[in-house]
Amino acid sequence: MGPGRARAVAIACLTGAALLLAAGCGESRQANEQRPNVSTRVSVTINRGEVLVQPTKIGIEAEKFQEIPQNQEHPEPPIKTKAPLDVVFVAANQTPTDTKLRIRGPKEAESETVFARSPGTFQVSLPAGSYTVAVAGMPEARPAHLTVGRYRASSQNDVLLP
Repeated sequence: MGPGRARAVAIACLTGAALLLAAGCGESRQANEQRPNVSTRVSVTINRGEVLVQPTKIGIEAEKFQEIPQNQEHPEPPIKTKAPLDVVFVAANQTPTDTKLRIRGPKEAESETVFARSPGTFQVSLPAGSYTVAVAGMPEARPAHLTVGRYRASSQNDVLLP
């Protein structure tokens, strides 16, 4: 190998090493920052005469039922944040009519179509406040009420999360 080729290989190696060092500088968050909370699930049952929501209050205190029960005897630590609560609505449409969920309150949102006699899911981030959960196209169905509090729990005690 000639001196010119050796110099080119050396420069390529040094450039590659510098790129690897720059790419591996670490993450931007601090190691002691708490992990964000996992999504809160709310069950919605759509009947002809009413919309049922369970639980009716979320984000008020630590959830009694964790998604992963490996730390059942240990409370979930709170997060000091004013971020909205990530909520997954799991709906069961028990009517013969296709419909959509409508969330009204400090933030408004509408789901995709929940088909007749079928389940559906809908995810939205809700700030603290009082909400009405209703369905589109079914005025006879009495809407349900949902309260979202300011409490947010860290998921740092939960393992096996994505």
